[in-house]
Amino acid sequence: MLRVTLAAVSLLAFGTAAQAQDAAAGEKVFAQCRACHQIGPTAKNAVGPQLNGVIGRHSGSVEGYNYSPANKNSGLTWDEATFREYIKDPRAKVPGTKMVYAGLKDEQRINDLVAYLKSFDASGNKVP
Repeated sequence: MLRVTLAAVSLLAFGTAAQAQDAAAGEKVFAQCRACHQIGPTAKNAVGPQLNGVIGRHSGSVEGYNYSPANKNSGLTWDEATFREYIKDPRAKVPGTKMVYAGLKDEQRINDLVAYLKSFDASGNKVP
């Protein structure tokens, strides 16, 4: 029983460390997104909308950003699964989007990017 408990504790500790590493790696992936998007406490809309709290947000809902009708009327909620599908090929997921990005195909980089995006709440504050 002790061996199983120690293994479970070790697994939990490793999982937490891996998540922190994923978000750190995701910050590097986000560098390519910075050309159009901002995130964090001072984020503003730019070429694309600010991405604070994007995971869980409805598409086309950032105040003050001029979305394409395709995005605004898509009815999507950016949960993890939807975002992962979208970021692989934005124009396939939302035909008519004005997002000019060929897509991110590497699953690990997508995982890291999602971890980084989830590390900011809707106000741009880091989530502990």
